[in-house]
Amino acid sequence: MSHIGSAGGQPGSQRATDRASTPSEPALAYAELVAGNRRFVGGAPRHPNQDAGHRAVVADGQHPFAVIVGCSDSRLAAEIIFDRGLGDLFVVRTAGHTAGPEVLGSVEYAVTVLGTPLVVVLGHDLCGAVQAARESVATGTAPSGHLRAVVDAVLPSLRRAEAEGVDDIDGIVDIHIAQTVETLLAQSPVLADEVARGRCAVVGMSYRLAAGAVHPVAAVPAGFATLDTPATV
Repeated sequence: MSHIGSAGGQPGSQRATDRASTPSEPALAYAELVAGNRRFVGGAPRHPNQDAGHRAVVADGQHPFAVIVGCSDSRLAAEIIFDRGLGDLFVVRTAGHTAGPEVLGSVEYAVTVLGTPLVVVLGHDLCGAVQAARESVATGTAPSGHLRAVVDAVLPSLRRAEAEGVDDIDGIVDIHIAQTVETLLAQSPVLADEVARGRCAVVGMSYRLAAGAVHPVAAVPAGFATLDTPATV
């Protein structure tokens, strides 16, 4: 899989500078995401790593500090939400942030080959995939085409929400985010091993479309994520 975004090949000094400025620990990576989202919410983004010079630095190698397993919603652009740039985030998006084999393989590639220390499941309020799944259950009709695969992937989260007495859409979304975190770890022994060794963490975050802010709803290791974490890079 070495052809999927080379991890090496940059000139030595530029490559060393790029790696030195990249968070290499889960807590530092999380802190950078939190800091970037605060800048975005506050209307003071820095737009780091988006200039021509950095484009040249990362042209032949990448060292992203976070994997974003996000919903495909057009309003959920990770580099904008977290105020990051080229080479910072390894983004995998599907409707409803469903985690099929291709998603799992992409996450494993980033974590094991690129050495990315943080995986984030990024969902959002008023998620259309969750609403479609709930409508399918309510009407007893399955959607046509491949949309059915998206709905089927969300149904376990709906059943879990029902068992927990949660019926508001955003509460269900948060449960679905947590469910996706658990699915990634359960379906990928490779990722679970990286987490167990302390080399990686997995965090579920929910984005508020109007406010622009994210907040954690699940984390492995437990208690890892806190929005009080300061930026240190």
